Amino acid sequence: MEMDSLPNGNNTTGTPIAAGAGANPTAPPSSNLPQLTESLKLEHQFLRVPFEHYKKTIRANHRAVEKEMSAVISGVTDAAAADFSPDDAVNHLNSLVSRLQGLKRKLEEGSLAEHLQAQKCRARIDHLESADADNLSEWNNTRLKRILVDYMLRMSYYDTAQKLAECNNLQDLVDIDVFQEAKKVIDALQNKDVAPALAWCADNKPRLKKSKSKLEFQLRLQEFIELVRAENNLRAVAYARKYLAPWGATHMKELQRVLATLAFRRDTECATYKVLFEAKQWDYLVDQFKQEFCKLYGMTLEPLLNIYLQAGLSALKTPYCYEDDCTKEDPLSQEAFRTLALPLPYSKQHHSKLVCYITKELMDTENPPQVLPNGYVYSTKALEEMAKKNNGRIICPRSGVECNYGDLMKAYIS
Repeated sequence: MEMDSLPNGNNTTGTPIAAGAGANPTAPPSSNLPQLTESLKLEHQFLRVPFEHYKKTIRANHRAVEKEMSAVISGVTDAAAADFSPDDAVNHLNSLVSRLQGLKRKLEEGSLAEHLQAQKCRARIDHLESADADNLSEWNNTRLKRILVDYMLRMSYYDTAQKLAECNNLQDLVDIDVFQEAKKVIDALQNKDVAPALAWCADNKPRLKKSKSKLEFQLRLQEFIELVRAENNLRAVAYARKYLAPWGATHMKELQRVLATLAFRRDTECATYKVLFEAKQWDYLVDQFKQEFCKLYGMTLEPLLNIYLQAGLSALKTPYCYEDDCTKEDPLSQEAFRTLALPLPYSKQHHSKLVCYITKELMDTENPPQVLPNGYVYSTKALEEMAKKNNGRIICPRSGVECNYGDLMKAYIS
């Protein structure tokens, strides 16, 4: 499967570059240059994701340093103010030294992680700079493989995505490590465990707060519901006071609804509260996390493969594509593509193009259409070749009706 950013799929009119074009300052520009320019415009996510991951690693390392240094400085201050015996002072200082040694190890690990992230960003910039308008096919094939890896990761085919990346040496050009991070949270939510998701929210709290995310609030509500389901009401009340009360100023209505489950309990038949105990709430949390995760890293919510396919299908979609006699050569004759194109608008066709059913060639003034007595239209070229093979007889390939070549009527394109 090849993916091309040109309308309707293929460019068959590209002008070849002469062998000596590099030495000729007046050589015409490559016909692929506009295509290359448009291709590079679509690589926002390709650069954004590793850059956001790089920034996140830096922030995490910075927080770790601040936390450890504050603890060490506080320990030194306490030691200076306290009346320690020599042995106690030595033990206290040794504990601080051990803590600093641990900080050093963390800094070395953090520095290595930052270096790897910076290397990945550099590799992607180099990959974009390597795009050559005169040899775009290979670059597009690499992009297609990247898109397939992205699709596999989003569909949870992690092992297959890993093998495809390794076989084509694409490790620095895909985001397997980022999706592995998401996988841990998604697996936990599917097992009805919110702890990893809450830890992820804590790690990204400033960014989530800036985007006014409700993910942490939804996770807290679900944890409260699980306590009510277990009929552990005292713990549920204590949990609500500690973790839900701070959200009351902005989400009071939702909070009141969930707190009412203390009175209605898990076996309630009241639809308003019964839905809160249903298993689909966990599916909702998974979807909510995926949206926040993609937003955090600047990813598209839809897989890139779907987006590229929809871009192509939007140029092909017409009402005829959904009729029973739609030709099998049309991608939209297949149910999978029809489903994918369902939300798309119909293509705007300002000028109709007639394509011969037999030769698949365009019918124009050089190859005009001919009308059979049964109303079907084919190109002159195709009908002439058929007449030569059948002693002047024409057989309609769709209806089987036979006629003489002289019975054809020429149609005119206005």
